[in-house]
Amino acid sequence: MTPEALFEKAKKAHAIPDDAQIQSTFQFGVGADELADLVLSGIKTATTSALDLYQDDDPLPQTGAYDVVLNSQNQAVCVIKNDRVVATKYLEVDAKHAYLEGEGDRSLAYWRTVHHAFFVKAYQSEGHVFDEKNANMLLETFHVVYPTT
Repeated sequence: MTPEALFEKAKKAHAIPDDAQIQSTFQFGVGADELADLVLSGIKTATTSALDLYQDDDPLPQTGAYDVVLNSQNQAVCVIKNDRVVATKYLEVDAKHAYLEGEGDRSLAYWRTVHHAFFVKAYQSEGHVFDEKNANMLLETFHVVYPTT
């Protein structure tokens, strides 16, 4: 299902307001299907993105906004609503946020290992060097408002 079709279906089901707009559509990092499944199961209720890698004209995620999560085939799997969006330094991401991301053993140590590797590659692909002491992150917490099933 396309993101737009799922969003309209959610409106018709009164899961979201009629005047709501899609903030963004995206796949989660590495392993889009696995991470989408974690979202659908309620285990993954948070994510982190690199604030430093947003372009000047890119809209930043907003509290209260709706996103459509995609699987690896770019098919919509659910609509989520951002409960909170905060900016922080990479090294200030705490164990609670790591747990809410729902990946691996949900520990901060696991989070740092996989996210460090992810951000090194992401920064390199944009021609930057990832510096964990100075890297600016956006932390989002969210909940599913409308799944495809």
